[in-house]
Amino acid sequence: MRSRTANETDAERQARVLQMTPAERVALAMRLGEEGLAAYMVMHNVTRATAIAQIKARRRLGRRVSPSADADINVD
Repeated sequence: MRSRTANETDAERQARVLQMTPAERVALAMRLGEEGLAAYMVMHNVTRATAIAQIKARRRLGRRVSPSADADINVD
């Protein structure tokens, strides 16, 4: 069960996001992504390129390769 404070905070955040234009939402997402990447770089003491490579490698872990990825698809 969530607290009333958590529910109110979520509602306020949602209201702020709904008031944004699509461009503002994209800008917010990009800024948050950059902040997350910067935090990862500091915590792991790595360069930007290394941080991106490590994050991409983690995303691939545990994923099965799709048979369609190697299929020769002809669309006429």
